[in-house]
This record gives sequence, structure tokens and C-alpha cells, in this order.
Amino acid sequence: MDLSRGPRVRVLVEGGPVWGLLEPGGVIALEDGGRISEEEAVYLAPAEPSKIIAPHLTYRSRVEEYGARVPDHPSYFLKPPSSLGGHRGVLRRPKGTGFLNYEGELAVVVGRRMHGVPEEEALSYVAGYTCANDVSLHDFRHADRGSMLRVKGQDGFLPLGPAVVPAGEFDPEDFTLRTYLNGEVVQEATSDDMIFGVAYQLADLCRLITLEPGDVVLTGTPANSRPMQPGDVVEVEIESIGRLSSTVEEWDVDLSHGPGERPQVSAQTLHVALAVPEEDAERMVREGEWGWTGSSK
Repeated sequence: MDLSRGPRVRVLVEGGPVWGLLEPGGVIALEDGGRISEEEAVYLAPAEPSKIIAPHLTYRSRVEEYGARVPDHPSYFLKPPSSLGGHRGVLRRPKGTGFLNYEGELAVVVGRRMHGVPEEEALSYVAGYTCANDVSLHDFRHADRGSMLRVKGQDGFLPLGPAVVPAGEFDPEDFTLRTYLNGEVVQEATSDDMIFGVAYQLADLCRLITLEPGDVVLTGTPANSRPMQPGDVVEVEIESIGRLSSTVEEWDVDLSHGPGERPQVSAQTLHVALAVPEEDAERMVREGEWGWTGSSK
């Protein structure tokens, strides 16, 4: 993937993925020489990673919102590549659940193999940057115990896009991130809010894990992640990159049946999804006072 010429997109053409260059005027110039209208494009995630790595708490505003202790070091979890989705795609909320949260983030696409790279050199290994929505289904918060597989690993739970901008055209140490819900700003933060910067996270990860070209590293979300409802349009915007858009739909699949853990509204669900204090969350569960759709069983 050559990012040297400008913002790159990955779109569906005749049933297969094709990389292209997003040009001024609403045109995508495809690698095979064709051209398509941006308005008619079916976007795919602009990355083909062997792995996706995401951190837990990395923004001060989010730590303060939870009343948590500022971590000494970041901690991480993995998301499967099958969780990827594209710009203008659909986010499915399973039947019987009610706590599908948005999390606007900056995503890093690795350009060169990284292992043991020092922090001061880490950014030179980046191919580009894009917008991400690290969607979370907190009805499974009781079951994952930090692994986030059920909460964040389901199909389509990581829209990326619209484009990957070249590393040389974006400053990860000076940016503003905003998340919009139905046109209203619901998250807003600058890079100054980050406890652990992009270079630090990359250097930390590649001490133990080899990062391959194309791998995606998420960098965390600021305060005010909240649940979405079917029909909502959620957008993540980062200046100099663009605006990633997704629409929430009700999914007719009921995950309360079949093998494995069932969705439920636990105190941890309410604490994380609504940012209420843990004691209040426990009381709300006891008394059935969460005031949101979804099963309490």
C-alpha cells in the first residue's frame, strides 16, 4: 500500500476490494486505472492488518470521568480483523441488548515491521492515520473480564476511514478529535488530553510484539462514550483526516440464546457504558433503575 500520493481508500469494485486515491472533486482514482464517484463508492476499511491492538485508558478526561487512578502504563487488548468495517457502513445492535457505545479514536496504520523500536523513532515506522470507532457492546461486560472479545470483537465493531492519510500529512502530537451523534458533538478532545502519546504506545507495544506492515493500532478514546440507538448516525472526525460515518441498526439475532455467556445488564455495564459511579451502578442494578432498553436478566 503506497501512501505517498495522498489519502488512500479501499472500496468494493465488482465484488472485490480495490485501493484508490481520494481526489478533489469527489472522485476516487483506482489502482487499476479506473475512476468512480465517491458518492457511489462502497467503502471498506482502509487497512489489511494481521492484527489490531487497542489500549484501555489513555485519555485523562476518560480516567477522570470514571474516577479511576491514572495508570502508570497503558494496557492493551486484541481485536480480530473480522471486526473491521468501512465508512458509511452499518453497526448492528443485537436484539435484546441496549448498551452499544461509540468510541471515537485515532487509528495508526503501521508501515514497516517494528520490533524494539525506540520511542523517538517510532513515528517514522507509520504508514498513515485514519479515524476509528471502537464500538463496544457493554451488555457483555460481565463476561469478558478485560479481554473485550465479546464487547469489542464482534463483526463490524471497528469502522475505519474514510481514508488513510500519509504519515507525513498528519501530526499525531497535535490534533483534535470529535465524535458526533445525529449531528451533535458528544466527544471532543485534543492530543493534549492523552496520557500516553502515539509514539509511546507504539514503542511500548513493539518491545514485546512485532508489528507488521498494515497492522492497526488504536490509541484510545476520550470521555463521554455513551450508548447508541437504532437509527442513530455516529461520526468520528479528526482534523486533517476526515469524517467516518456509520448508521446503527437493530439486528434480529438474539444473543440470549445458544451456547456461551448471555448478555445482561450488570453493574459493570452501567459503570462503563454510562460512566456512573460503581456504587450507584450496583444500586441501579438491584433496583432495576437503569432507564435503558435491554434485558435485565
